[in-house]
Amino acid sequence: MISLTNAARPSLTRATRWQIDQDGWLPAAHRLDSPNFDTRPEGITPHLLVIHAISLPPDTFGTSHIDALFTNTLDPNADPYFATIQHLKVSAHFLIRRNGELMQYVSTQQRAWHAGISIWQGKERCNDFSIGIELEGCDSIPFEGLQYPILVQLTRALWARYPFEAIVGHEHVAPGRKTDPGPYFDWTRYRSLLNINSK
Repeated sequence: MISLTNAARPSLTRATRWQIDQDGWLPAAHRLDSPNFDTRPEGITPHLLVIHAISLPPDTFGTSHIDALFTNTLDPNADPYFATIQHLKVSAHFLIRRNGELMQYVSTQQRAWHAGISIWQGKERCNDFSIGIELEGCDSIPFEGLQYPILVQLTRALWARYPFEAIVGHEHVAPGRKTDPGPYFDWTRYRSLLNINSK
């Protein structure tokens, strides 16, 4: 968990591949539109960044199944586990694969369905006021080194656009229900690369 309350926010510069455009899309990311989104409540600007971890099937990497899950095209016969989640309608704004590839599924201007039942500082329904980033990973294997610099670039791009107050894990907004990004996510490394000293 990282507090950004007293940290210097990155400044917006001339348009680059790493600048969120006016429609909420990042040119540096590969775009694959998910149908699983809706409109944020009126007047709400994202001010929380939520880090997740995902692997499909569990503890398996390098497949197209995450894309399929987020686009409602997951084949329930491809793996026994998929039959238990085929009914889900979920998404995230971004995914960083193990090889560093960055995907975007939902505009940051829209509400992605990533946090579920959640609460942060007394406010429920974190999807309303957050942006969700998935990392391809799990609770039992370290994340790849390639994922951290991409996560940092993405964080800076988002933070320059939106007034984030904190960066949290899914486990922090859904304690007892979720454990990701889990014990192998290196918050100290992430904070150091962001050059954030607050805790």
